[in-house]
Order: sequence, then C-alpha cells, then structure tokens
Amino acid sequence: MRVIAGEYGGRRLKAVPGMKTRPTTDKVKESIFNMIGPFFAGGRSLDLFAGSGGLSIEAVSRGVANATLVDRQYLAIKTIKENISVTKEPQKFDVFKADAVHILTKLVQKKQKFNYVFLDPPYKKQQILEFIQRLEELGLLEKGALLICETNQDAKLPADVEGFELYKRADYGITEITIYQYRGE
Repeated sequence: MRVIAGEYGGRRLKAVPGMKTRPTTDKVKESIFNMIGPFFAGGRSLDLFAGSGGLSIEAVSRGVANATLVDRQYLAIKTIKENISVTKEPQKFDVFKADAVHILTKLVQKKQKFNYVFLDPPYKKQQILEFIQRLEELGLLEKGALLICETNQDAKLPADVEGFELYKRADYGITEITIYQYRGE
C-alpha cells in the first residue's frame, strides 16, 4: 500500500497485521479520489473505520486540512500512528481508539463538522445507513458533504436516502463504492 498522489505521494503505508481489517486496494483508493476530487482546498474528513488510515492520509495528501481517524482495534491504532509518522505532519490528524457509534457524541461536543466521511465498516456488520442518519441528526456534516461508502456487492445501498443525493456509484470486483452528497436542508 502507498499514498498515490499529492504531497505524500509514493510514501509506503503499512497494513494492519492480522485478518480483522480489509485494506482498500490502491486501485479502489485511486478511483475513489478521482470520483470525489482528485484534489481539495481544505476541509475536514472523518473515517469511522480507519483500519490502516490509508484513506485519510490520502485525503490530507491531496489537500484536506485535517483528518479524524477512528478505529476500535489496538493494532489498527498502532498502524495508523506509524503511517501518520511518514507524513511528518501529525498535527493534521486526530486519532481516536473508540467505537464508531460512541465517538460521534464526542465529536459533537468538540463542535466538529466534516466535508468528507469515509464509511467502510466490516462487511458482516453493514450499518452504513444508520451511521448516515446519525451523522445528519447530530449535525456533524457540512452542507454538500460527501459520504464515501465502501461495501461488498451484497450490501445494495439504496439510491434514495432522505436528505442526501446519490452522487456516484461504481463497482470494483467484490467492492462497491457508493457516494452520497448531503443536501444540508
């Protein structure tokens, strides 16, 4: 795994040891950023199931000002911190060892809002629609925010989600990327 483009382009990233995480392949990661960017002029990103941190590091490399990474596994947090160290800009990243559901109220207390949200939960526990609804209810999304959802083919996320527009959808083998844009009404 590596950072594909931007300020940290070409830097190698480590994968989380073991079989509990499923890293986004470089091909899928590049496709995601071609769909939502490919480069950014600031903004904040949130990754609720960060794994190795690759998506957030890629986002900051391409111009996102700050990334919040959340994972509940010790080995994932350790790997995220090692991967962030290759950027030499740790101040651009906030890392939390926490459950994705519980961290949301903490983010509200910090008065944070996000422009980009990466949702790549374990395939066996597809809770994406619940997280989308919760992010909106808690006021954690900026108007126009993009929610990038990575699932397997079985998830079948709907085209219509109240308060959101289907921005783009693409299949990459067993992986499906669905991107929603928050209307902010």
